[in-house]
Amino acid sequence: MSGVTRGMRDTVAAFGARTVVVIGDLIADEYLFGKPTRISREAPVLILRFSEREVRLGGAANAAHNVHALGARVIPIGVIGRDGAGEELLALFRATSIPTDGLVTEAGRMTPVKTRIMAGGYQATRQQVVRLDREPAGDLMPTTEDALLSRLTTLAARVDAILVSDYGYGTVTPRVFERVKTIARRANAIVTVDSRYQLPRFTSTTAATPNEAELAELTGMPVDDELAVEKAGRQLLERLDARMLLVTRGSRGMALFERDGATTFIPIHGTDEIADVTGAGDTVISTFTLALACRAAPAEAAALANVAGGIVVMKRGTATISHPELRGALGLDAGP
Repeated sequence: MSGVTRGMRDTVAAFGARTVVVIGDLIADEYLFGKPTRISREAPVLILRFSEREVRLGGAANAAHNVHALGARVIPIGVIGRDGAGEELLALFRATSIPTDGLVTEAGRMTPVKTRIMAGGYQATRQQVVRLDREPAGDLMPTTEDALLSRLTTLAARVDAILVSDYGYGTVTPRVFERVKTIARRANAIVTVDSRYQLPRFTSTTAATPNEAELAELTGMPVDDELAVEKAGRQLLERLDARMLLVTRGSRGMALFERDGATTFIPIHGTDEIADVTGAGDTVISTFTLALACRAAPAEAAALANVAGGIVVMKRGTATISHPELRGALGLDAGP
């Protein structure tokens, strides 16, 4: 890849020396694969013959998996239920050698599960037919929130970055977020946030990473072209009191807004023939956070996140990018 700076090269080489806490909503991404056989007589729907089931780390668990795959040390902190999905998440973390001492189990609370029904034969492209979400109801129990605060205080005391991954399931309460900021100030760690529905409450962070649709919704402004995106981006940056904002724009790449007034538009990396955007935002914020934790210049951190995002959307399902893959995409030598 042309345009790789020495700073980017040094940053990627430094990934292995960094520790990142990922706190947020841990989700089990379940895939049920079936081969279409015929149309049902009961209703005008496809009948799929079940072929296999797969479960992957989703939500904050996927963000943690991405940090780990990029070669850094990751500590996930979050809540699981005392149920099958919670057990599967634990097993997936252990199989990947990601520590689980930051996980809190709440009896009676459901582990969030996103079930995607996928249709297609082994040779054919598998299409998502429908998604079924199983979601926990209500707030965390006070004892669960206390346990999260305790894990944060113990495990995040000497980290380089804290990544908040909020999917709307209530893990990162106002108290938890205040503790994140307090610990980050003490440790001189950066704080980044990806929040699906409540970004405005996560203020005074290092960076936030909304997508273009979220930017439009949060500002009530159009995002039709670069000028409009810049206007909306500046308004949101001000509102969040963040140091920077990285807006993902799908096939149009990314836009980086910095507090000092710099704006950088980055074209999409690779092809715009996207295979699957599931979890791509997790890859982007993981790479961006890790690069900022290595003290990369914001524009270089954004460029690395753009490359990582461009690779992961070519993969099917919830996916990660590995350290060797990123090095390869940057044209660096193939070492780990």
